[in-house]
Amino acid sequence: MGDLKRRHLITAQERLRDQVAHALRAALVAGELRPGQVYSAPGLAADFGVSATPVREAMLDLAREGLVEPVRNKGFRITEVSERDLDQYTEIRLLIEVPTVGRVAREAAPEDLEALRPIAEEIVEAAREHDLIGYLEADRRFHLTLLGLAGNERLVETVGELRKRSRLYGLTLLDERNALLPSAEEHLELLDLMLAGDAAAAEACMTRHLGHVRSLWARPDDEAEAPAPRRRLGATS
Repeated sequence: MGDLKRRHLITAQERLRDQVAHALRAALVAGELRPGQVYSAPGLAADFGVSATPVREAMLDLAREGLVEPVRNKGFRITEVSERDLDQYTEIRLLIEVPTVGRVAREAAPEDLEALRPIAEEIVEAAREHDLIGYLEADRRFHLTLLGLAGNERLVETVGELRKRSRLYGLTLLDERNALLPSAEEHLELLDLMLAGDAAAAEACMTRHLGHVRSLWARPDDEAEAPAPRRRLGATS
């Protein structure tokens, strides 16, 4: 019984860590955790009403994704992503995803492509409902599942890593400007082109979509004038 109790305890701890990691990603998206700022695990734990251990573990998960970096004896700094980084990530994604989409459009079974429609519709619905976490999660599933139809697992892993290191934060301002919905609707357009077997048009759509995504990542001109977050989470001086 001791082993069973221990397994249940570990499972509960893992669930709490995952919940905290989800909350931290939401805070990044909302702009409550700011790039370049250092946050302590105890400070964040106090904000979330949990102990420091699951926060520290969740932050280590985010560090593996490149979203934060440990700062000795202080906590974790939110990773700053430069415009040059974003340009390079986009260039690599274009080199990988555009020809892969063309290949999938030519070779994939229609039923496999059609299975992506509910995810594409989920992306659009999340954008309409201003559900930023839902938007990001559905967008991730759509792109990685689509690429997976090419049958190259390493390719999917590579794009997954590039997505993790791209700018996640600051989407609240874009959402308020209704800038996410046009990008969301491009997933349905891409899917329809692929189902029609028009590989060239699908490649052109993916090129345009990734360019659109890159423009969403761009630092807004008035970002410096954006209002401060309503809530400061666990920041350290």
